[in-house]
Amino acid sequence: MDFSALLAQLLNGLAEASSLFLVAVGLSLIFGVTRVLNFAHGSFFMVGIYLAYTLTEQFAGAGAWGYWGGMALAALLTGLLGAAVEIVLLRRIYKAPELFQLLATFALVLVVNDAVLWLCGPADLLGRRAPGMKGAVALLGRHFPSYDIFLIVVGPIVLALLWLLLTRTRWGTLIRAATQDREMLGALGINQAWLFTGVFALGTLLAGLGGALFTLHAGVVSPALVGVVPSIEMVIWVAVGGRGSLWGAVAGTLLVNFAKDEISSALPDAWLYVLGLVFILVVTLVPRGVAGIIEDALSRLRPVSPGRKVAAVTSPAGGGS
Repeated sequence: MDFSALLAQLLNGLAEASSLFLVAVGLSLIFGVTRVLNFAHGSFFMVGIYLAYTLTEQFAGAGAWGYWGGMALAALLTGLLGAAVEIVLLRRIYKAPELFQLLATFALVLVVNDAVLWLCGPADLLGRRAPGMKGAVALLGRHFPSYDIFLIVVGPIVLALLWLLLTRTRWGTLIRAATQDREMLGALGINQAWLFTGVFALGTLLAGLGGALFTLHAGVVSPALVGVVPSIEMVIWVAVGGRGSLWGAVAGTLLVNFAKDEISSALPDAWLYVLGLVFILVVTLVPRGVAGIIEDALSRLRPVSPGRKVAAVTSPAGGGS
C-alpha cells in the first residue's frame, strides 16, 4: 500500500471538505431555525466564487491586503445579498406549504445562476493564487499545496468560532432556542423576523466565504459550478448530518465528500444518482441524520436520575396515569 498516495488523497479530501463545511453549516443553521430548506443555498456559494474572483482581480495591485480584503468583502456582500433575499422573498413564504417554499427557492436558483452567467460570461476564469501560499509542503516524498494546508486549518477555526457564538452569546442562545421550539421563542416576545434575517445572513455569508476559499482550491472559476448540482449536494450534506447541528454539518460534509470522491472515481457518470439514493435511504431510515444518532448514543450513556425514572413512568407517553 502506498501510504504517501493515501495521505495525499486524504489531505486533498479534507481541504475540499473544509471549505464545503462552511457552506453546509450555513445551510444547516438556516434550515434549523427557519424550517425552510433553502434550495438556492448553492447559488450563494456560486455568488461567493464569482465575487471573490472579481474583487481579487480588482484589488490585485494592493498586494496581500487587497487580496484577502477582496475575499472577506466577497463573503460580506454575499451575506448582505442573502439578507435582502430573506426580507423580500422568504419572509413572505414561511407559513406557505413546503412544496411552495421548495419551488420558490428553486426558481431563485435559476434567476441567480442566469444573472451571474449574464454578468460574468460562460468562459472559464483562472483565479489568482493566494499571496504567500504558492508553494508546497513535502509530506512522505510528495508535495502538497500550502493553500490546502491552510484550508484544513481554517475549517476547525471557523467551527470553534461558531461554537463560541452559539454557546457563549445571547444571540447564539436565541438561535438554539429557535431550532428547538420557535413557537415558545415567539411567545417570549422575541422578534423572530429579524432573528431569521440575521441567521439567513450568517448562513449565506458562510456560503460566500466557502465559495471564495473554494475558488483558490479549484484554481478555475467554471460555469460548471453554476446549476442545481451544488444545491443538490448541499441538501444531501444537511440530510446526512442533521439539521441545525454544527457537528452534524461536519460529519455530513466529510462523509458525503469522501463518498463522492470514491463513487465518482468508480462511476464517473453515475455518482450523482448514487448520492441521490444515499439521500433517500438516510431520509427514510435516519431522518435526524448523524447528529441524531450521536445524540441517541450519548443519551444512553448518561446516567438516569431517580427523578427522571419516575417522570418517565408517570408521564402519559410512558403509559402511566
